[in-house]
Amino acid sequence: MYGKAFAPEYQGALTTLSVNSSLTDVLAAGTEQLRAAEQAGKSAEAARSGLAVAEAHRRLGRVGEADRAWKASYRAARAAGDLGAMAWALWSGGTLARQRGALALARRLLGLAAELGERGGDIVVRGYSLAGLAETGRIQGDYEAVGRLHEQLLAEARRRGEARHTVWALEGIAQMHRNTGAYDTAFALFEEAAEVAARADDRRGHAWALRGLADIVSVRDGDVERALTLLSEAEAGCRAMNLSGALAYNHKMRANVLYRAGRYAEARELYEEALAEFRAMSEPRGEALARLGLAKSRAQLGRAPRETAAELADLYEVLGRIGLRHAQEMVARAQTEFGVRAEAVR
Repeated sequence: MYGKAFAPEYQGALTTLSVNSSLTDVLAAGTEQLRAAEQAGKSAEAARSGLAVAEAHRRLGRVGEADRAWKASYRAARAAGDLGAMAWALWSGGTLARQRGALALARRLLGLAAELGERGGDIVVRGYSLAGLAETGRIQGDYEAVGRLHEQLLAEARRRGEARHTVWALEGIAQMHRNTGAYDTAFALFEEAAEVAARADDRRGHAWALRGLADIVSVRDGDVERALTLLSEAEAGCRAMNLSGALAYNHKMRANVLYRAGRYAEARELYEEALAEFRAMSEPRGEALARLGLAKSRAQLGRAPRETAAELADLYEVLGRIGLRHAQEMVARAQTEFGVRAEAVR
């Protein structure tokens, strides 16, 4: 049985904030508490309040502010000798690094966070940090290496009745099944994630689960209208909480659905919108995936093959530098689909 979802990253004086609190509200409350703690010379409270500030900035796509905030939180936690707060700051920094495409740095920071969490006796930050490591491996396409870790973390979350972490693990496992073509299994897992999130009032997790369901409904069933309806419901949740990153991925998925339906002009417009959103928040993975969809849409609408070849060749190199092997495979399939292997631009 799961209880109501909670946000363990909102700590100290901010524990009254909900997992569904608007990020602008979180940022305002966190900034106010941070200033008060700094003025009072309370390093531990400054670290805890600074964590919420860092996370709000990150989820709003404000990369520079998020980077400064998590580092300041870590320094305050270290000054207070608070291992748990140090671990949470490193978790935030590692999550930001993954968002920015710095995957090696993400693994290092998340590994340190898990270690400090264990030393400090904070099982929640340890679990979140291991989850971050699992997600980093998953987006790289290293499913064999992280699949067992995802399953382990799901079992732990179920045992503790922690809804938010259960939803995250279900969605991660579902995505791996989706990417390997096991659509029915993926659908069932996304559906369970959506149900758990809804019962626990986890709007963020629910929005991501709906996005996953829309993807399966589109690619497996070819049901465009149902997929778009699911995405509209998810988008409403994203907007209510000001989830910039989730909203950008929602728009990209909407474009994917339209592309699969042969509605290439509409898809192109949405890929362009998502691309601008990803660039505004310095999210290279999302940017590259939106570029891929945009290149394919333009090719379908009559773009010169040489230009398509150049675009796809550049994308393949970009994704290689980030370390996203699964996404590289998607580019290679697009090159084959349009008959524009990389050699064509040389």
